[in-house]
Formats: sequence, C-alpha cells, structure tokens
Amino acid sequence: MGPLPVSAEEIHPSLWRASQLARGRLRTVDTGYPALSAELPGGGWPVGGLVDLLVENSGIGEMRLLRPALNAIGDRSIALVEPPHTPNAQGLQHIGVSPNRVLLARSSTLTDTLWCVEQILRAGCFGALVVWLSHVQASSLRRLHLAAQSSETLFVMVRPVYAARDASPATLRLSVRPSCDGLMVDIVKRSGPVLTEALPIALQPTPVLLSQRGQTVRSLHRVQIAKLTEELAAPLQQ
Repeated sequence: MGPLPVSAEEIHPSLWRASQLARGRLRTVDTGYPALSAELPGGGWPVGGLVDLLVENSGIGEMRLLRPALNAIGDRSIALVEPPHTPNAQGLQHIGVSPNRVLLARSSTLTDTLWCVEQILRAGCFGALVVWLSHVQASSLRRLHLAAQSSETLFVMVRPVYAARDASPATLRLSVRPSCDGLMVDIVKRSGPVLTEALPIALQPTPVLLSQRGQTVRSLHRVQIAKLTEELAAPLQQ
C-alpha cells in the first residue's frame, strides 16, 4: 500500500476536510477585506456559483461590501436586477463603478425576473450580477446555481435574513447586519468548519447608493425585462 495523501484535495479537488477551509481549484474574487477573505474558501467571493447575502433590510451596506469585488472585475459589465430602489449614479461613481458599466433590469413578475437572471448568467458577458429577491423556490435556486457554474460571473443574491433557515445550493451564504462603523458578517454556510463568531467589517461612508430619492444619470443603462432578450441574445449568437 502506498502512502496516504497528505490532503483531501489530492484525492479530488472538490474534497476538503471538515476541520479546514476548502482549497482546490476555486475561482474567486478578492473581497477587499482581509479578515473576511481569510475565512472564505479560496480567499474571496466564489465565481461561478450562487452566493447568498442575507440582510436584515435592503440598503444596509451590501453594495459597499461588494465594492472591492466590483472594482476587481475590471471593465466588465455589472447587472443589477430588481434593486429595492433606483441606484444612485453618484454613489456608484463614488465606489469606483461607472454607470456606463451598469445594466439595471426590472420586471413585474418573479417568473420574468428569474428568466432574466438565468439569461444574464448564460450570456457570459457580465462580470457581476446582483439580484434582490424575497421568496424563491429551491428548484429555481438550483437552476440558477447550475447556470452560474458555467459562467465567470460573480453571482450574488440578496435575500431577507429569515431565508437562512431554508435550504440553498449556494456555495457561500453570509448573513449581514449593521454595526456602528459598518457591518457584522456571520458565515452561515461555507466549504469548511463552522465559524461561530461574527466578523466586524468596517465600511467607508459613501453617498446613498440605493435610495427612493436617488437620481440616475443618463449613462445608467436601464431596461425592462421584456426588452432584454435582444441584448442578451446577441453575444450568444456570435
């Protein structure tokens, strides 16, 4: 009998020991927060899979938390689907995101929203996709997670914190709540040991990003779901 492998990854890249973070061949984007990155498999936000961001209330800092990652993807487009309020162009520019890179999509039904998200993932031309949803069936989550696996897109779904008690195929699940100088982050699910302590993440103050009073500039590309088909179909037909 030969010597036993020194790590689970030597048996298969997708395996890991329960006492340690998964390493393997993970595709990640740096979070920009060393304390958070150190607790995530691969040292960053996973790319090509569903990330659950569970919040007490929308607009508590989820966009600022994603700020370094949105900058790290370079000039690739960013899709914002069903944000609770209209994104503020000044706020986007303040965190280094040009409104020219942003696609804003809204719909009147959940079915259309899920269709839109899946098409964006399959198009393969977006560096990041952030969607705000409340109630999503497990079958829909699995379908979107599967679509994300064939992409190079950072796929984040912002949902209410009570969704933490529901099963999810997400690669990573974080619960965030506001604190004095930023956010407290609880890791609900990761490929690794359970983390019982919340991580304090300091966020820099910034103009309002998501506000009912926020105004957009003309360069913010806003579309309705019904008009999105041609834009997403074009790169697929090339």
